Amino acid sequence: MIRVSIIGSGNVAFHLISALQKADAIELVEVCARNRQNIEGIVDSEKIVSNVSDLQPVDVCIIAVSDDAIAKISDSLPFDDRIVAHTSGSIAMNELSSKNRRAVFYPLQTFSVQKAVDFSTIPICLETETKEDYVVLEEVALAISKITHPIDSQQRKALHIAAVFVNNFVNQLYQVGYEICSENNIPFDILKPLIIETAAKLETLTPLQAQTGPARRKDNSTITSHLEFLKNENKQAIYQLMTQTIQSYEKEL
Repeated sequence: MIRVSIIGSGNVAFHLISALQKADAIELVEVCARNRQNIEGIVDSEKIVSNVSDLQPVDVCIIAVSDDAIAKISDSLPFDDRIVAHTSGSIAMNELSSKNRRAVFYPLQTFSVQKAVDFSTIPICLETETKEDYVVLEEVALAISKITHPIDSQQRKALHIAAVFVNNFVNQLYQVGYEICSENNIPFDILKPLIIETAAKLETLTPLQAQTGPARRKDNSTITSHLEFLKNENKQAIYQLMTQTIQSYEKEL
């Protein structure tokens, strides 16, 4: 059984703790949490410590905190020569302290404490300094997920940027749509089947093949009408930029 500890109490840490506690091959030894009230309902209180200096050596220590805090925390760990992995999509592995065996354990998903996730479907991207450590880290990953990928720091940065586009930016566009509906007394729920079908198309089509709409059709009268309807300059700018981006693929479409 692999002994694991987690540092953090935010969205990623919350879901990792929940998943690892259910894994037969893993013993979750400790959780270091600055805000212990965030996780008291999902882990035994006696396993929670407040200070990094109180952590005991384990096989794998996973740092699931904000990017800015990763290097400092890894440097302050009270042990050495252990596998220490962070969960960031954008921080290079070598930013971890070299006193431990550096690694990355990056679950590619959007996490919110309020929403349960099926961890078995989440791709976990792994990076280690040695093949031996990769075997151990992959065993931890496969204890909670069916999908693992070896991805180096440069690839992970590219993947994280792609994820920002398809998740964070798309979600912000949902917010824009929500505001337009709300301002015109339309329930946002009307759009949900469209949102679901748009995502479902990607099971069989590329995004380029799935593209539809006035920009794709070069329906300039509709585009002009939409821009005139939008009074908010930011929404107009987003609409124009997205239209230009879609039409820039003219030859391929």
